[in-house]
Amino acid sequence: MKWRNILFSAALGLTLAAGATAQTAPAPAAGAPIADGEVRRVDKAQGKVTLKHGPIANLQMPGMTMVFKVSDPKMLDAIKEGDKVKFAADRIGGAITVTAIEAAK
Repeated sequence: MKWRNILFSAALGLTLAAGATAQTAPAPAAGAPIADGEVRRVDKAQGKVTLKHGPIANLQMPGMTMVFKVSDPKMLDAIKEGDKVKFAADRIGGAITVTAIEAAK
């Protein structure tokens, strides 16, 4: 599953680097685990985001509101409080971490 997240992160990074707007839904790699959420808070100083999210299948996690680390703090520049988002998360170094995130349509 980690390779899928890596592929999704790479594809999302290339999309953002190519100038895609934050309003574009992600084009995940085939089978990449994607969850829906709403941004409640962005903490750029700490590299964290608070999301109210639906189930995260690859982590067997039900929907809830929680604070996530992000794998790349630059991801936080593309989102703001209140945005509906699509994101991928995984356990990295023992912490549940958002590995890709993008505002949904």
